[in-house]
Amino acid sequence: MAGLSLTQKKEWAQLLFTREGMLQKEIAVKVGVSPQTIVKWVQDGAWNKLKQSMLITREEQLRRLYMQLDELNNFIMTREEGQRFANSKEADSISKLAVAIRTLESEANIADIVEVTKRFLNWLRPVSPEKARDIAGIFDDFIRSILKRS
Repeated sequence: MAGLSLTQKKEWAQLLFTREGMLQKEIAVKVGVSPQTIVKWVQDGAWNKLKQSMLITREEQLRRLYMQLDELNNFIMTREEGQRFANSKEADSISKLAVAIRTLESEANIADIVEVTKRFLNWLRPVSPEKARDIAGIFDDFIRSILKRS
């Protein structure tokens, strides 16, 4: 696509491969690079492994972070009264967990936008294929604009 850097095209292609499960040839057309370029990116970036790792949902990641935070707080509470406070390492861990949780709960990233777009278009296609086609183009432009700002 005109106006996107090679890095931005690669990021977009990675999202289409890992999140949408698009075929490499389709990605090449959509992103505007050769099929050979996509093959190389997939191999060099180990996108197949990344695709598998993305099976852990945001909700699962949040659940695990909350479990870690809860376990750390429970450990601190097992200490004698008057000693139930975090040491510097524990406080640092609590802070990092809190930041990770806040980020996952509040930040809509490009992958989230792509996922919502995909779900919406899958819903709309049977209702109005023409509108779905038009809106897909608009969403593509929107996603490209986000990638340009990144």
